[in-house]
Amino acid sequence: MGKDPLIVNPVSDRPMAEESTAAAHGSPKLGYTNTNSAPVPVMTQTDSRDKWSKKMDFLLSVIGFAVDLGNVWRFPYICYQNGGGAFLIPYILMAIFGGVPLFYMELALGQFHRTGAISIWKHICPIFKGIGYSICIIALYVSFYYNTIIAWALFYFYSSFSTTLPWTNCDNAWNTPDCTNYFGRDNVTWTNSSKSPAEERNVLEIHRADGLRDVGGVRWQLMLCLFLIFTIVYFSLWKGVKTSGKVVWVTATLPYVVLLILLVRGATLPGAWRGVVFYLKPQWSKLLETSVWVDAAAQIFFSLGPGFGVLLALSSYNPFTNNCYRDAIVTSLVNCLTSLVSGFVIFTVLGHMAEMRNMEVADVARDKGPSLLFITYPEAIANMRGSTFFAIIFFVMMITLGLDSTFGGLEAIITAVLDEYPDTFAHRRELFVLLLVIVCFLGSLSTLTHGGAYVVKLLEEFGVGSSIIAVGFLEAIAVSWFYGINRFSNDIKSMLGSAPGMFWKVCWVVISPAFLAYIIVSSLVRPQPLTLFEYKYPDWSIMVGYMVGLSSFMWIPIYMVYKLVWTPGSLKQVCRSMLDYWRINNDLQSIDFIRQQPTTNYQAHWLEVGDGRGSVQEPLETRR
Repeated sequence: MGKDPLIVNPVSDRPMAEESTAAAHGSPKLGYTNTNSAPVPVMTQTDSRDKWSKKMDFLLSVIGFAVDLGNVWRFPYICYQNGGGAFLIPYILMAIFGGVPLFYMELALGQFHRTGAISIWKHICPIFKGIGYSICIIALYVSFYYNTIIAWALFYFYSSFSTTLPWTNCDNAWNTPDCTNYFGRDNVTWTNSSKSPAEERNVLEIHRADGLRDVGGVRWQLMLCLFLIFTIVYFSLWKGVKTSGKVVWVTATLPYVVLLILLVRGATLPGAWRGVVFYLKPQWSKLLETSVWVDAAAQIFFSLGPGFGVLLALSSYNPFTNNCYRDAIVTSLVNCLTSLVSGFVIFTVLGHMAEMRNMEVADVARDKGPSLLFITYPEAIANMRGSTFFAIIFFVMMITLGLDSTFGGLEAIITAVLDEYPDTFAHRRELFVLLLVIVCFLGSLSTLTHGGAYVVKLLEEFGVGSSIIAVGFLEAIAVSWFYGINRFSNDIKSMLGSAPGMFWKVCWVVISPAFLAYIIVSSLVRPQPLTLFEYKYPDWSIMVGYMVGLSSFMWIPIYMVYKLVWTPGSLKQVCRSMLDYWRINNDLQSIDFIRQQPTTNYQAHWLEVGDGRGSVQEPLETRR
């Protein structure tokens, strides 16, 4: 009570009295020094935190996370479904005004504050800390089903080591009368009830399940594949970015070699041109449909991956002055171009498949999601000369694409928890990673059953879907409106030497949040029925899905209520302190203005910030 009150400078996140003293002694820990009222960057990086060995380790890790299986299966399907070449117009616009600004925002936040998805909210706006916990729960749900898809690819990879691929004939005990084998045959009669050998689904044996009511037992072959996948993941992550940064040199580059091989081979197949025309032929009338713009917004958001906490985690290991702006532009371009090229890879082969079946490409390409990769495309590969070789490299590509994204998703959890609880886990990273991998493995068991594909679809739709979009929306609001766009711009200026332009500020404050709100509202107003193959999900499973989605998002309001209850004072006083905090961050950011503001014990809790690099200051004292 007898000490001078400490006033926080929202520009540097430090108490004013401490900042004045430190500045006088030339302390290197300050975020900025006040010279001619312009923030000047100084040394901010600590030596205790891990760092990327090379800049390319970081870039390949980000590219590997952003370029995943969705680029291969989701983008081509959505593109032809929504107008072909015409779809590229809303896709590019949504990328420019929504996806890339959010991508850039997360890279800058992680690099400046150098901490994970949970503890970063101590520096941005503590009442939104529940966002960090929600991100970790969502990342767990993703690991429960995403690694199973990689395990499927590994099982298909093993099954491909055969002179006759197991999905190329109808002479097996499990085949039905509808099975129609057209391999190497002319004038095959194909009806609406016909199914190809791949569609009989022997490899995953989904035909042995009766929907979600009876998913069957766990398949030991898939469990072994998943065990091998998690073993690779563990030894890639257990030592931090020093090890994962080396692994991505293989897992992030190999898919591009395979894509190039498959593209060249696909382009030389008879009927390939039919697939390309179907893929890119513009249907301009589609641009008048709201659903096309919603699909474009959702595709770019899930493709670039802001809101998952991965970009925060990966960029937090960068040098303070790293050019995160250039990184955001380069990785976004690589991601979008990869999606476009993947479409050519898929549709040249589907065009050849349509030629072989004497069907339209639209009838061949009716599958979407994982079925495009595990049924349609493997079947198309089986028509090629040297099918075994192409099947092997295709599934190798899928495995490596999936592993990169798994590395990023689990690193988001690891970095968030280790930064939030350093006393408990700081020197026990290997043990924590092991426990995390075990939890993910156990959580995936239900997806390894005969009907595991039904569980995967449910988790993908509700465990991630709307929840992660809502989290991204709140994150954009918290940073732009509560933390303050001017303050955030100053943070970037301290790292890059120049502040972001007006375009970026307008996107962060208005356009990007509106972009996410548009997706959320559209999904709520026009919900789509959930189906997989001919199976329609029952109502009880939809309710379970909503409960799964709520279980991740609920931590945001729970933490807000906790913070309101924990903060001393009446509800009116607490709310007023929150408004004062928002006003201080967005009004004039000069020292004279800040010194005139009284700091109450209520504001002390909302101004609970550190030096911007990881250490948290003691709560502000009370000024009466």
